[in-house]
Amino acid sequence: MDEAGNITKRGGKNKIDSLGSDKEIPKGIKVWTIDKRFGDRTDAVLDTIPHMFMNSIFTTGMRGEFNTTGNLGAPRINRVFIDRVNTGQFIFTQPYDFFITPEDKFDFTNTLSPFTNVTYNNAGDRINGEDHFTAKFGVNAGKKLGVGFKFDYLYGRGYYQNQSASNFNYTMYGSYIDDNYQAHLLVSTNHQKMAENGGIKDDNYIKHPESFSDNYATNEIPTVLEKNWNRNDNQHILFTQRYNIGFSRKVKMTEDEIKAKKFAMESKKENATAEKNKDNKLNDSPNEKEPKSFAGRPDNAKIAGTEPDKKENTSKRLSISKESADSILLAEKNTKKDTAWLKNEFVPVTSFIHTLEFNNYTRIYQAYETPDKFYANTYKVDEKLSGDSIYDKTSHYSLKNTFAISLLEGFNKWAKSGIKAFVTSDLRHFTLPDSIGTKSYNEHNISIGGMINKTQGKTFHYSVIGETWLTGADAGQVKFDATADLNFKLFGDTVTLAASGFLYRLNPTFYYRHYHSMHYWWDNNDLDKVIHSRIQGVFSYKKTRTSLRVAVDEIKNYTYFASSYTIDKDLNRLGNAITVKQNSGAINLITASLSQDFTLGPLNWENEITYQKSSNKDALPVPDLNIYSNLYLRFKIAHVLKCDLGSDVRYFTEYYAPEYIPGIGQYTVQTNTSTTNGTDSRVNIGNYPIVNVYANFHLKHTRFFIMMSHVNAGNGNKNYFLSPHYPLNERILRIGISWNFFN
Repeated sequence: MDEAGNITKRGGKNKIDSLGSDKEIPKGIKVWTIDKRFGDRTDAVLDTIPHMFMNSIFTTGMRGEFNTTGNLGAPRINRVFIDRVNTGQFIFTQPYDFFITPEDKFDFTNTLSPFTNVTYNNAGDRINGEDHFTAKFGVNAGKKLGVGFKFDYLYGRGYYQNQSASNFNYTMYGSYIDDNYQAHLLVSTNHQKMAENGGIKDDNYIKHPESFSDNYATNEIPTVLEKNWNRNDNQHILFTQRYNIGFSRKVKMTEDEIKAKKFAMESKKENATAEKNKDNKLNDSPNEKEPKSFAGRPDNAKIAGTEPDKKENTSKRLSISKESADSILLAEKNTKKDTAWLKNEFVPVTSFIHTLEFNNYTRIYQAYETPDKFYANTYKVDEKLSGDSIYDKTSHYSLKNTFAISLLEGFNKWAKSGIKAFVTSDLRHFTLPDSIGTKSYNEHNISIGGMINKTQGKTFHYSVIGETWLTGADAGQVKFDATADLNFKLFGDTVTLAASGFLYRLNPTFYYRHYHSMHYWWDNNDLDKVIHSRIQGVFSYKKTRTSLRVAVDEIKNYTYFASSYTIDKDLNRLGNAITVKQNSGAINLITASLSQDFTLGPLNWENEITYQKSSNKDALPVPDLNIYSNLYLRFKIAHVLKCDLGSDVRYFTEYYAPEYIPGIGQYTVQTNTSTTNGTDSRVNIGNYPIVNVYANFHLKHTRFFIMMSHVNAGNGNKNYFLSPHYPLNERILRIGISWNFFN
């Protein structure tokens, strides 16, 4: 099978499929994501791109833009603030967005033939290694109904002590796409289990190993915690449906649609021929010398048409000129050619939409051993829930229904924009441990909103959506989002100018307002709404492979977690406490990101540099610079095996990065002090390049790589921490493969 998915010839014969047929298997797959509010479909790209496949395995992101605790599948946070996803109600799954796919980012499929993808990557051994296996399958039952599943299993044993991570996901999906009725169903379940080590006891095990009398291997470095775990279980159901009212018109088929129709016509013709041959074989008789069609015929004279009337008819037929007959045949042939590959296209005018979203979450933090004086506070929690060890459990479920009506753009020349209006009911339930049993919280919110957008055409597009909350705990909230893009030709290529912005006035989510556990406890009923605005512009020019993004944020009442502890003379971190803080003033953040790629023959150089400036680094710390650079040679081996051979580097400047706190499974702002002199003992990370060397291959439907990650381990200032006290894994050999099947 070639790269386009077509059957190739081998040894002069057609390659046959698994059913023993030598017919061409049609290859074609359409992929899209859906909007959780309206169920609108947005075209997407199937994850089969070979470029930078080797970086898709990292929790740190394709370009190393995330901070993590080091292990595969570990919790993470984006260093580029404008790329952080808005926090949902259940904050405990937010650091695992590497593994948990949001419903509006999931790829639905419609395929001409069954599609399967198997991906696997591996590093290390049975003691400390990492394994990640993913299987995807999609198939269609006719043109309208598509179904499939995704299975995802990640297991990182951890190169440091007490650091293992085990993540599991299973997702089933289905879509029904008809002119009048459309529906999507997505059902998924996720499980995460993380061993928590609290970081290493002394950063000098990494920075200055010569200061110790013994040499410590990675798995021998002492850690703060042991026998501590975080567990998350969550299930999700998304069902969206719409009924369209409109009209039909004739349009030309696409190449894939023509190929599919030809395939169906050939199959139908072959089946009909086989049935006819079968009937003829059954009707044949060995005693009959002549075909049955001649039985009982008149004599030869009558057959030949020698009667006078037949002669007259024959002469009339022959009187038609040959030129006229040819003209008629040519006209019929042209008419068939013009209409053979047309199809009826349905143009929707009005849509009635319903979307249901159900989410169920459980989070447990369990600890069997805790160092003395490790926590600043201990609260009275029902002994049945905890006992002597830590057993902090919280759960949350939400049921959201949205009803909308949409007037679609483009159904006539006067309809230049689409218009939508909606109403949403959001029922939320939370449970927290309390001094006696558990305490429940219920919140029911109703919101209304509308949207106006233009998506058709090639030059100008825009979208504006607004929502306000009428009742419930979120009453008074407001959200406005707007996007626009302008595309025009310049020197033979397309320039894109895009702008976006938003204005949010939102409540801090539930767990900023309420949280109960054995060592952390708060009820903040007086938090103000967070007012966050952003204006962003993007310039991109394909011809020079240049992209520039500039954004300005202003945040008032920025709400965040702050962690504090004291450090004694033995470097023990004691008296751990967490508070919810709200910055009453406005924080301004400026971001500028430049992406520039170069090619000279087989040599390719790709770069991305991001500058950030926060007006309040104590509340919102970000690095000034974040840099990624990738230099590689692209060539072919034996004319068929594509290879990218190169090295890439990720780097960011020093800053007081957020610190990961296992007790709540979140990244928090550092506010630490030392007990010896009362000075600031916050930890700086950064100013250390992380270099990988790789060979990335692509052969037909197969992608695979071999990589040595962090080849510069042990060199320079050795400050390879991506979170305070959590060092990055050292030099590791990694391999990975991804195989696509169309059959």
